Amino acid sequence: MKESEVPQDKSNLETVNMRELCYATDENGNYKTALSAGWEPKTIALNNAIEDIKERTEAARQQVIKGEVSPLVYFMELNKMDTGILADYAGIWQWRVKRHFKPQVFQKLSDRMLNKYADAFSITLQELKNFKG
Repeated sequence: MKESEVPQDKSNLETVNMRELCYATDENGNYKTALSAGWEPKTIALNNAIEDIKERTEAARQQVIKGEVSPLVYFMELNKMDTGILADYAGIWQWRVKRHFKPQVFQKLSDRMLNKYADAFSITLQELKNFKG
């Protein structure tokens, strides 16, 4: 793309006064860097992804309220994690993390184990233990 064609569409980057670095060609065909304020298709895709994350987080919150899953599922969604990422951050095997998604198992976890999760989510132990939705 030519330097003059670098997209400058409105995007979420504007709200935080940022620009995205792109590569473009100058009038001699040489590559150089250029700043873009945004690109409409990319903005649409990002907005869709953010909306999907919000819906999954709300669905997880509702499952916690109904007693179907432990608060770990909600905080995992809120922090945009999957089971593998949570397991790595907490230093716990994935199969154990999945087991801890069960409310009856979660309730029996020690404070030491719950602290690993709280640290992974950057919340307090009390926030994790007392989360009701």
